Amino acid sequence: MNTVDTLVDFLNEIDGQGYKAYKGLRGTWSFPDFTLHVDHVQGDPFAAPSRVRVTLPAEMAALEDDVLTSWSRRLGVASLLAKRFAGTAQATVVRRGSGKSGLIEIEAPGQEVMAQTAVMVGEDGTVEARFRIGLPARGRRACGPAAVALLTTDVLAVVNQSLRAGSVGHEDIRRHALTNEDASALRAELTIRSWVAFVAHGARLARKSGVDDRPLLEEGAIPFSTPAGLTAEVDLPNAGKVNGMAIPRGVTLIVGGGYHGKSTLLRAIERGVYNHCYGDGREFVVTDPSAVKIRAEDGRSVAGVDISSFIGTLPQGQATQAFSTPNASGSTSQAAGIVEAIEAGATALLIDEDTAATNFMIRDRRMQTLIPKEGEPITPLVDQVRSLWETWGVSCVIVLGGSGDYLDVADTVVAMNEFRPADVTADSRRVASELPTGRRNEAPRPIGAFGTRLPDPTSVDPSTPRREAEIKVFKEQSLVFGTETIALSAVAQLVSRAQTLAVGRGLLLARTRFMDGQRSVSEILNLVAQTIEEGGLDVLDDRLVGDLAQFRPMELAAALNRLRTLEVSSEEVGPPEAAPTDATHKDTTGAGF
Repeated sequence: MNTVDTLVDFLNEIDGQGYKAYKGLRGTWSFPDFTLHVDHVQGDPFAAPSRVRVTLPAEMAALEDDVLTSWSRRLGVASLLAKRFAGTAQATVVRRGSGKSGLIEIEAPGQEVMAQTAVMVGEDGTVEARFRIGLPARGRRACGPAAVALLTTDVLAVVNQSLRAGSVGHEDIRRHALTNEDASALRAELTIRSWVAFVAHGARLARKSGVDDRPLLEEGAIPFSTPAGLTAEVDLPNAGKVNGMAIPRGVTLIVGGGYHGKSTLLRAIERGVYNHCYGDGREFVVTDPSAVKIRAEDGRSVAGVDISSFIGTLPQGQATQAFSTPNASGSTSQAAGIVEAIEAGATALLIDEDTAATNFMIRDRRMQTLIPKEGEPITPLVDQVRSLWETWGVSCVIVLGGSGDYLDVADTVVAMNEFRPADVTADSRRVASELPTGRRNEAPRPIGAFGTRLPDPTSVDPSTPRREAEIKVFKEQSLVFGTETIALSAVAQLVSRAQTLAVGRGLLLARTRFMDGQRSVSEILNLVAQTIEEGGLDVLDDRLVGDLAQFRPMELAAALNRLRTLEVSSEEVGPPEAAPTDATHKDTTGAGF
């Protein structure tokens, strides 16, 4: 194996040569405390940076045994080390020439803790970090002395100050490990107790800003308080007994005046499908991992989705059993979003009236009188939300401030007042009884069969005139797939560039291995998930890359469904045979709801 001395000699030897002389760096280099792997060398100082890895043996990483005993603990540690690496690199980087010379960067995670390829911790305590460096240049010539400083001083400093337990602090590592394990244990309780979500007492839900997901810790920020009537207690492996609000399965409304915290609570619940790091404030805010945020999305494409349970025959006789359009309206896009989420395996839907189509949510008594049902193809959600739960076992958590008609169909109602929740379920039932709206349920039938969609593989084309497959991400809400750009700005639970890139690679995996014109969308999603579960995120790329992060089938489905070239054929199937009923929901919460 090449040594540091060999590396220094090589870099000094190529000083002043053409930049491509750096290609000789490819391979493995042995440092005293770690091994450096140079996997890809950039061809130009202005090109994408070089990809490298460092591996630390267990004795050098020096992680204590108790943070390695479970997958969840190691994941918490890896997330912390990746953040430490990113912060240390940012503080260490020195510009060392033209272009990207001197760059050290890693795909740092945000507040969410999920499997990723930037930093990985093995069961035996080994640590691997994958990152990018900008090899130094003068113009377009190799700068050997600067490269020596980059690799033997800068990289060495970043590794020693971020990946070794002694520099991070054993107690800080332990807190992140145990917190993540507790969050995973709490998430398991959701299924056992038939809850959609759990929000711990004292959680800090407010964020610094719309572009800063860190907790708002300023004076006056109100921690979450558990409302009487929805209080539950869980016993976690490390934190012990934790109290909080449990949202039972079924139909839940979050109501209250404007600016009182309704949407803040729902945003915390939507992000609760992922664990959060120690210190985030939402460590013990967890949600059904299959929950999907649904919104109206004017202008999106829809391919062969059966929205007939919500949208009947459209003007000019357009059927909706296999609805396709390049330019959906608010109501048709929201209907398609619900059906697509169920197809992807969602058992809970999260909806905020602020981002919903009003005519899809409700038609009040006056509008029913003015425009008879015969002239209105839309069956509003208020008339099908019970059927979603009772027939399909799909719960809904809905933020409302303007429509009391939903009180008639709710199982649970939480009112937010100055960011403090109260259980007003009994009051809501009294109000619904004393003030009947007189509106008629317009659902022609309970939600029955949805069509099964079979993607045409030729319509999912990752190629460009120059490449067999082109997958790029410029920001987390925009995915380039072949010659198409998939707009994902409305996919609220897609949280990082690494996750979006992994979704793109997952779509390529689905296309190359599982789409044959005979498999359904749900079958394809399950096969991709199974492949990743068995082989890890590295199955998504034939290179060893550090810029991938875990995604759910729901985000993969969102990308597929927004691919404007997608074409499908359809088959009709029925609902699940044994979906939970409302009575089952009430009997199995284990918390007296």
